Amino acid sequence: MSTPEPADRYAELPPPLPTVPLAPLRLRPELEPEGAARAFYEVMDRRRTVRQFSDRPVSRETIEWCVRAAGTAPSGAHKQPWRFVCVSDPALKSRIRAAAEEEEREFYSRRASRQWLEDLAPLGTDADKPFLETAPWLIVVFQLIKTDPPESGLVYYREESVGIAVGILLAAIHHAGLVSLTHTPSPMGFLREVLSRPEHERAFVVIPVGYPAEDCRVPDLRRKPLDQIAVFREAGPGAVRKPGPGSGPA
Repeated sequence: MSTPEPADRYAELPPPLPTVPLAPLRLRPELEPEGAARAFYEVMDRRRTVRQFSDRPVSRETIEWCVRAAGTAPSGAHKQPWRFVCVSDPALKSRIRAAAEEEEREFYSRRASRQWLEDLAPLGTDADKPFLETAPWLIVVFQLIKTDPPESGLVYYREESVGIAVGILLAAIHHAGLVSLTHTPSPMGFLREVLSRPEHERAFVVIPVGYPAEDCRVPDLRRKPLDQIAVFREAGPGAVRKPGPGSGPA
C-alpha cells in the first residue's frame, strides 16, 4: 500500500504563472508541415563536424544570436541550468588548448581502451587540437548544479536540459553558415579554473565555432537511415509501413 500524502503537501505552493495566447509558427506558409519538416531536414543534413577551421573573424553579434537560440531550449522546471562562456581571447584559447591537449595525451596513451581507440581511428582524431586556437570562437558550455546566488536553489534534469540546449546551439551555428565541433576533453575540470567560473558550474562541452578552412575535408561517413533510428507504433489498417528514405553524411 502506498503511504498517504501529508495533508499539507500542496499547501501554500506558488500560484501558476499567467498565460498568454500561443501564436502558431508558419515560417513558410506555402509548405504544409510535412514539406516544412523535410526542408529543415535537408538543411540540417548538410551539417558536418569540422576540425579544420579558418581564422576568419566571426562577429560577436553572430555568436550572441546563436546563444540566444540555445537559450530557448526547454528545461526541467524552467530552471535553465546552462552557461555559455564565449571565448575569442587568443591567450585564453591558448591556455585551453594546452590544458586540453595534456588531458588528451593522457587519454590516448593510457585511459582509452583498445576498442575506443579502434572506434576513433577512422575519424583521424588524436591528441593535437589546433582548432582550439584557430577557430575564432570557443563556446564553453557549463551546466549549473544549482541556480545562481543568492537563490542557490535546486535544478532538475540538468544534463538533459543542457544537452537539448547544445543541440539547438549546433543547429543555430549551422543555420548561420558556420561550422562547429563538439569537443569533450576528459576530465574537464581545468575549464572552470581557466575561465574563472564558480563552484556551481560544471563544464559540459567545448564548441569551436567559425568558418571552415579553404582546404577543409571531412570523413566520408553515412548517417543511419530512418528505419534504424525510429520505431512507429500506429493504430489501424496499414499501420506498419517502412520508413521513407533519408540518409546522409555525419
